[in-house]
Amino acid sequence: MTEHDWDASYRDGDLPWDTGTPDPLLVEFVRQRGSGVGRALEVGCGTGTNCVWLAEQGFEVLGVDIAPRAIEQARSKAGDATRVRFACLDFLSDEVSGGPFDVVFDRGCFHVFDDAAERACFAERVARALAPGGVWVSLIGSTEGPPRDHGPPRRSARDVIEAVEPVLELVVLRDTELHTDLESAPKAWFCLSRRRPTPAQPSTRR
Repeated sequence: MTEHDWDASYRDGDLPWDTGTPDPLLVEFVRQRGSGVGRALEVGCGTGTNCVWLAEQGFEVLGVDIAPRAIEQARSKAGDATRVRFACLDFLSDEVSGGPFDVVFDRGCFHVFDDAAERACFAERVARALAPGGVWVSLIGSTEGPPRDHGPPRRSARDVIEAVEPVLELVVLRDTELHTDLESAPKAWFCLSRRRPTPAQPSTRR
């Protein structure tokens, strides 16, 4: 992962990704799903806005983040809410308790990893965390749109597929935009994948 002091970002309030409102694409997905029943995990939960909203919809929610200050702020935001808890951990290496999960959500966490092996590890960790029939919703900065000097990392469709397809079944990969505090909304991928009922089969030669 590109070197970044995530804890310092939360200490200094340098959080362009933290809008203070539930992500519209997550809201759309949950409403289309039609039920908030089940367990949900948010990876890179930040200050907990999405986690609190998911709990309000009926999910039992775990939010994880590598930044201790983010977790402190998330716990403060959640207050006495009983359906949501938070843990400070490294998703690529630490065990995640409370699973398996029916929904795993990340908004701009998968895309921070520059190394393909780390992105593949991220996808594999999601696959391990999912319950049978469970789904992963990931919002990923894309290589579409004009050049820019700021904003989320860019990942190509190939970057996403090469990480996801071996361990999860890709359901949807479509063009969208990230809801941020930046002046213009960065182009992004909405990626929906699910736990595989059978292993991925080898590509045929013809």
